[in-house]
Amino acid sequence: MRLAVIGGVAAGMSAAARVRRLDPGAEITVIERGPVASYSACGLPYWIDGRVRDWRELIARSAAGFAESRIEVRTGCEAVAIAHSKRQVRLASGEAIPYDKLIIATGARPSRVFPGAFHLNTLGDAVRLKEHLTVTPPGRATVIGGGYIGLEAVEALRANGWSVRLVTRGADLLGRGDAQLTATLVRHLNRCRVPVTLNHAVDGPLDTELVVAATGLKPETALAFDAGIELGRTGAIRVTEHLETNLHGIYAAGDCAESTHLVTGRPVWIPLGTTANKMGRIAGANASGRRERFPGVAGTAIVRVCGLGVGVTGLSASQARKEGFQPVSARIEARDKPRYFRGRLTSIELIADRSSGRLLGAHVLGDDGVAGRVNVVATAITKRMTVDEFQYLDLAYAPPFAPVWDPLLVAAQQLMKHF
Repeated sequence: MRLAVIGGVAAGMSAAARVRRLDPGAEITVIERGPVASYSACGLPYWIDGRVRDWRELIARSAAGFAESRIEVRTGCEAVAIAHSKRQVRLASGEAIPYDKLIIATGARPSRVFPGAFHLNTLGDAVRLKEHLTVTPPGRATVIGGGYIGLEAVEALRANGWSVRLVTRGADLLGRGDAQLTATLVRHLNRCRVPVTLNHAVDGPLDTELVVAATGLKPETALAFDAGIELGRTGAIRVTEHLETNLHGIYAAGDCAESTHLVTGRPVWIPLGTTANKMGRIAGANASGRRERFPGVAGTAIVRVCGLGVGVTGLSASQARKEGFQPVSARIEARDKPRYFRGRLTSIELIADRSSGRLLGAHVLGDDGVAGRVNVVATAITKRMTVDEFQYLDLAYAPPFAPVWDPLLVAAQQLMKHF
C-alpha cells in the first residue's frame, strides 16, 4: 500500500507511525509544510516562559528518526491539490505524490490575523515571539483572546517580566458561556495585576508595545474542500466514526476534522492535541485495513492561569441548555487535602440533566489535583454515569493526597439535592 499523509505534528505523525506498525511493507510519505514534522505544539508557551530551556526539547521525533522506520517525511513541502481520481497529491513544486490511501491532517489556522501582532499557533510563531522577547526590554503587552492559548500567553509574557492585559471580544473566558466561571477567572487575573476587558472587539492599533493575538482557530480545510471532500456543520471535515471522508480511501484526523460529542452525540469541533493524537492513531489503523472506531470527545481540557489550575469537561450549564437538556448544577468549595495537611481550596461545579440524572459536565479550579479530578468526571461522562452512581465512587484517600470525602463526592452530594 502507498500511503500519503498531508500534515505532520500530532495527527499526521501518529497516523503514519500506526500504519508502519500495522503494515511493515507500506510505502509512507508525509508532506509537512513546516520545518519540523513532529513536535509538541502544546509545549510552546512553556518554552516562551522559560520552563522548557530549548525548543528542540519539544521535538518528539526527528525526520531522521522516522526515516529509520522507513517513513519518508518531507518538511518544507506544501501540498496544493488532491486529484483523487488519479490518486495523487500535487505539490507546490509540481511533483505528484501517488497514493492508495490518503490521510488529511492539515490542522487549524488562526481565525483572524492582526497586522503587527504575534501569534502562538506554530513553532515558527513561537520562535518569532521568543526572539522578540529576547532582544526587547519588558514593557506593556496586550493579549487578544480569552481561550486556552490566550491565557497561556498571559502566563508566558508575565514570566518574561511584561505587564499584561487581556482583551476579548466575547462575554466569557474559555468559550463555555459560563458567567460565574468567567467572573472567578477575571477576579483571579485582576489579583495578579492582569486587567481583563470583555466584550471588546479590537479593530485598530493598541496603546501597547507588544500584541499577541489568540482569537481562536479555524479548521484548515481549503485543500480538502477543493478536492470534493464534504465539510460538516462545524466547518471542519465531516468524517464517519472510522474517520473516513465522503471520498472512499481518504481519511481526516486532528484539528481539521469533526468529531462527535460524547454528551450530545452531535458533530463538534474541539481542536486539542490529545484528540488529534487519538484520531491520527485510528485513521492510520483504518487506512491499514482495520475497522477501528473513534468514539468521540468530551472536550476535556486544562490550563494554568496565573498559578490557578482550571480543568473543564463536558458541557457547561448554558451549553447544556442550548443542547436541549434540563441542566441542574452544584458549586462547592472544599479542601483538596485535610486541613492539618495544609489542604487548599478546590472549587468544583458539576452539571447534570434533571430528567435523567446523567452527568453532563464539570469544571474544577484549584492546585495540583485539578487534572486528576477533572479526568474522573470525564471518565464518568464517557460511561454515561448518573449523579447517584457518581456520588459513591470508591476514590482513593490518604491525608497526603485527598480528604476522606473527596471534593468531587461533596459536589455530587450537593447536586443530588436537586433530584
